[in-house]
Amino acid sequence: MNSSRVSSGTVPFILITAFLNLAGVGIINPVVPFIAGQYVARADGAFTVALLFTTYSLCQFIAVPTLGALSDRYGRRPVLLVSLLGSAVGYFIFGLGGALWMLFLGRIIDGLTGGNIATIYAYGADITEPQDRTRFFGLLGASAGMGFVVGPALGGLIYNLTGSTAAPLYFAALVTLANTIWGFFVMPEVLLPERRDTSIDLARLNPFVQLRNVLVLPQLRLLLVGVFLWTLAFAMLQSNLSYLTEDRLNWSPDATSAIFFVIGLMGIITQGMLIRRLLPRFGEARLAIGGFLSFIVGFLLIAVVALTGVAPILFVAVVFTALGNGLITPSITGLLSQAVTMREQGRVQGGNQSVQALGRVLGPLWGGTVYGKLGPSAPYLSGAVGLTLAVLTVIAAIPRLEAHRGKAAEAAVKVEESVV
Repeated sequence: MNSSRVSSGTVPFILITAFLNLAGVGIINPVVPFIAGQYVARADGAFTVALLFTTYSLCQFIAVPTLGALSDRYGRRPVLLVSLLGSAVGYFIFGLGGALWMLFLGRIIDGLTGGNIATIYAYGADITEPQDRTRFFGLLGASAGMGFVVGPALGGLIYNLTGSTAAPLYFAALVTLANTIWGFFVMPEVLLPERRDTSIDLARLNPFVQLRNVLVLPQLRLLLVGVFLWTLAFAMLQSNLSYLTEDRLNWSPDATSAIFFVIGLMGIITQGMLIRRLLPRFGEARLAIGGFLSFIVGFLLIAVVALTGVAPILFVAVVFTALGNGLITPSITGLLSQAVTMREQGRVQGGNQSVQALGRVLGPLWGGTVYGKLGPSAPYLSGAVGLTLAVLTVIAAIPRLEAHRGKAAEAAVKVEESVV
């Protein structure tokens, strides 16, 4: 950690911001169906709720690379503060409601500004040394994982205490606003002017152009394909698991929440504790591959549950999926950050988050379609196939990453020699 470039409150602020990114989403999850149900017929409720979540993910896909590019040009600090303020506004509008279009407006605003995760990771890359980044990214992932655990429980608690479906939204808005004010005082700018991009053309603000510009980098292309397949599978799991437990196991929502608690808790343990012990021994590449293999085992076990209805297997399955996800997240992010220069961190992390956002848009649609047409095991069997392809793409990407690093090191040595 390069402590000379940050204040004592900076790292806690970054970690709490990562926490709030998922906690905010989780807080509103228990009440979204009830809020949406005020404006649509019951028969349209499930589709409307799904569309609200898809709208959020689609807006993130649009905004993530743009925010990353803007942070490379104007600095991390203003982008983070504005995006946090936007999320607070989005929560408030959703809670205010009054019409269905207001709900969508709230999710659009939050989606467009909630893409600050790319800037958070870029900020983390700026304040850490290359060899420390994966560990720090593990802490970020653990903080986000804690939000995944705490958010839904907190949202349900606030609703039970107040009896108001809007109260969790207002709470999320107030906490995010307070975090924004705190960040204004404790978060310095860490991207020095000489390291910033000198300009941004309109094409770079196009998310598809930005995505293409990242995918054309030969050292990153295959790795990002693996990222997409992984995110597609995990988004499918998140959106489909509740329906599976109700349809095949006759579980109540309370019982299903225990599964998501296990997933979040395993993510915290893996990214907050195991990564720092496993990384020096195995390295990012091996940990990423191991994570994918664990994910595949978990998906195959869930397919068994879907076919047999044996509930205890599901708890074993989610341990494997959560362990895999916890290993993949910081390892992949570390590999990406090491493959480019400091100046390109925002763009590459933006492209990474954009790929993930696209997976979160398409994953639920794929899972719901094949579940209805091919049966309850189809999403997980197809997900296992996709994850197997992801393993192959990551294995194929590793030699390219190592070759690129070798060339970059040689170029740096030549520059130093020419200066001398």
